[in-house]
Amino acid sequence: MAISGDSDPKFIAPDPADDESVSALVVSARPELSAETTWPVPSRLAATARDYAAARSSSNTRKAYQSDWALFARWCRRRGFDAREPSPEVVGLFLAASAAGEGLVKAAVSTIERRLAAITTTCSSAGTPLPRQDRHITDVMAGIRRRHARPPRQKEALLAEDILAMIATLPNDLRGLRDRAILLVGFAGGLRRSEITGLDCGPDQTTDSGGWIEIVKDGALLGIRGKTGWRQVEIGRGSSERSCPVHALETWLKLGRVAHGPVFRRMATKNGGISPDRLGDKHVARLVKQTALKAGIRSDLPEKERAALFGGHSLRAGLASSAGIDEAHVQRQLGHASAEMTRRYQRRRERFRVNLTKAAGL
Repeated sequence: MAISGDSDPKFIAPDPADDESVSALVVSARPELSAETTWPVPSRLAATARDYAAARSSSNTRKAYQSDWALFARWCRRRGFDAREPSPEVVGLFLAASAAGEGLVKAAVSTIERRLAAITTTCSSAGTPLPRQDRHITDVMAGIRRRHARPPRQKEALLAEDILAMIATLPNDLRGLRDRAILLVGFAGGLRRSEITGLDCGPDQTTDSGGWIEIVKDGALLGIRGKTGWRQVEIGRGSSERSCPVHALETWLKLGRVAHGPVFRRMATKNGGISPDRLGDKHVARLVKQTALKAGIRSDLPEKERAALFGGHSLRAGLASSAGIDEAHVQRQLGHASAEMTRRYQRRRERFRVNLTKAAGL
């Protein structure tokens, strides 16, 4: 796997699924085959193994790791360190520089943790594992967390009335119909933005699919491949066509003539039609932000603060906050592994439900 960016051009981290690695896997699985035994790996099988190896993490994670490694390699080169086999002391210095903003843009704790994960993963793939539990790394990270950690920045939950105000700002064209379906389906399904754009019209239609839809009489059934594995999401029909996510989805599919492959697609720039290409998940975040601002949600705040409040997770948090139903149903719909995670999303619903000040007698 070649690492992109301003890194050492001589260093290419080995792909864990190249032809030699595949042969090594065979030998380790069959001890009777000696190291001198060579097994000619068919190129097609090697390509399949590479595809599976690449699928071990999302494309966004791979891009972030490549960017983090390029930054680390550039930092090492400028200071005379070898990024190919970094010592724990060097990694600790890099983490400290990231936190203090010395020679690097000051980074958040979560970003520094991701950079450490990128360095660890890349070194492991290159056959030079990094002793991540060395005190030069663990002590520095502990100090960074203690001094710089902040409460997680959660996106504002959007409730049903907010969603209705947002879809009212959309135009009545193909783009508007698509975006209307995205907002309503994302909210009613409690979906992550990648889960929204990863939907196909049916199973096994594309290689980059993250799930599919099936429209039935009572609503829509979604097979979703999320962070905790596969789950089925039920989206029932709404009380009116204006607010019904299933009706919005059916309208988009019909007028957009989308019957196979990605459900939500890019708009073609040349003829104003619909591209066959899948819509990127960043569009969901931009769409939520733009329509929330246009709808005047949280107009009591300056526009800059309002813009920072909303994102793709506002849809998931909104469903959890507005659905006055049993917590277990919300947990299953959102695909959370624990009830505690679901409670983190129930932001506006739980605020001041119990007033401990008055309960204490004040």
